[in-house]
Amino acid sequence: MDVSYVMNLGLILLIIAIVGVLLYLKLSSPDVKQLSQQQSVQTMQDQQFTIVQMTAYVREYLHEHVNENIYALGLSGEELRRRNNKRLELRRALKGCVYGDLQDKQFVKDLIYDLLVTTYGLNERNINQVIPFEEVERCTDQDLFEIILYRYKGNYGLNALSTLIQIYQLDELRLLNEEQGTEGYRITAEDIRFIYINEYRPLTFEQKLHIIVQRIYQSYKGFSVVDEIRDMRIDGVSGGVSGVPGSISFMHLQDQMTGRRSGLSSIDAPKSYDSVWIFYRGKSIHMSFLSFGSEIELKRVCQNIYKYNNPGQLSETVGYKVNEMKDGSRIVVVRPHFAESWAFFVRKFDIPNASLESLIQDQNAEIVINLLKYLMKGARITAVTGQQGSGKTTLLMALVRHIYGTLTLRVQEMAFELHLRKIYPYRNILSFRETDHIRGQEGLDVQKKTDGAVNIIGEAATDPVAAWVIQSSQVASLFTLFTHHAKTFNDLIFSLRNSLLKIGVFSNERIAEQQVVRVIGFDVHLRMDRNGHRYIERITECVPSGDLACENTYEAFNIVEYREGAYVAVNRLSARSMTEMSEQMSEQDAVALAAFVEKHWGERCGA
Repeated sequence: MDVSYVMNLGLILLIIAIVGVLLYLKLSSPDVKQLSQQQSVQTMQDQQFTIVQMTAYVREYLHEHVNENIYALGLSGEELRRRNNKRLELRRALKGCVYGDLQDKQFVKDLIYDLLVTTYGLNERNINQVIPFEEVERCTDQDLFEIILYRYKGNYGLNALSTLIQIYQLDELRLLNEEQGTEGYRITAEDIRFIYINEYRPLTFEQKLHIIVQRIYQSYKGFSVVDEIRDMRIDGVSGGVSGVPGSISFMHLQDQMTGRRSGLSSIDAPKSYDSVWIFYRGKSIHMSFLSFGSEIELKRVCQNIYKYNNPGQLSETVGYKVNEMKDGSRIVVVRPHFAESWAFFVRKFDIPNASLESLIQDQNAEIVINLLKYLMKGARITAVTGQQGSGKTTLLMALVRHIYGTLTLRVQEMAFELHLRKIYPYRNILSFRETDHIRGQEGLDVQKKTDGAVNIIGEAATDPVAAWVIQSSQVASLFTLFTHHAKTFNDLIFSLRNSLLKIGVFSNERIAEQQVVRVIGFDVHLRMDRNGHRYIERITECVPSGDLACENTYEAFNIVEYREGAYVAVNRLSARSMTEMSEQMSEQDAVALAAFVEKHWGERCGA
């Protein structure tokens, strides 16, 4: 072997050894060790102060606390009872908050607040690592919205969202698609950032902590990004009702079938879990800046939001559930394969404001308000008709106030929505609803045996229930109130007639129609315009034809109509209705009815 080669190889190995020793000594120095440890600690802290990690900590802590075996702790009798009561209270709150109970929700949030401060180590130095409160450009649209809503909630309570919408006119029509010229209602990320900058105020540590607690709660036990929205005094909220369904890009499929590209690519198109909508004063408004983040999160919300009172399991074979929440909200949940995506609908009813005076406020509203009061006192069979969202259920709540308190009320609904006993706790009222094993017709049959004077049907949506409205109005009760989706008075009559025919009560179309028109007294028809304004379009009286051989079995007279923003008295009440209403009224109310009709209809002829 060449001597020079050996010498060069030895020199190289020596140099490598010297470099290795120097590196070892350098890395072994206290400064390097300390720096390395600091970097490791900083990395752990960065990971520690995130919503995901904090939510996991809260979930694990509360799970252990609820399932703790306190009997193995060797506690005294008094301490054992105290610990057990606290555990039971926490267990009840964790269950109740999912049902929409605001007190249980606050209890759980207060506990999370204490955990983050006392055991997790959240403080003024590290709180901005969770949400960058001091750096607007790093905040997400959801961050900014939740900060704004928190501030407004502090000033306006559950009216926070509606107040925000009113102040910034967020419910005005805007152009949604410039190419197609489509108009609609939408609140955008630009709106939220403008509002935030306009109303920016520094937050205290406690305020920041409350916002973080809400974020953790809604990820753990709440309803994700709609959790606080659901509590607000609005008409409702829904999710999963827009965007590309599931993991399949229907836009991409359409592109392949048509050989052209749609406006958005499959990647850019919003997904079903990007869908949050609110229902505000009759307007469906897209909260386009909010997203559930994933289909898994949307699915979690759908699987939890309907669980109050154990309504049964949502499954592929049972693809929808209709239920109520603890606060009286109606909840509808659907899932694949019954629906194209997971979706939920929360419909809220303004129970405290269910009065005719608050609902009917256009010019000459007193004509409609007083007429409706007299129809109730006069025990008139009345249908409340109109499109979805026009206010039928809320008006029905308000009408009950003017039924004489001596009368007993029996209510049949698909899901509990009217909640009349909450509004009128001293009235004799009992409500029934459909279940998986008891259908509407069976429930109505039971009602016949419960001493009911007034029957209220939440919605005559099926043929058996619609037919029962007619049958019960003839023999089983003093009078009946019900809602229906008929667009015109003729549609109402024909629909009820066809229901009688379909279930086999009658086989002759004309005879079935005669039975309907002899029962239906009045139709109160509601409308909602494209701006969300609700009003009573007309109140129509049905007058049966005196001649049964006549081609027409009835005549319809509009007693009141809505014209150019005002209510107008049109046709006088029929003599038959005046007589029958007076017979059901107190003497004082009968005199007041005659004076009311004379004042507004004067000498105009009645049928």
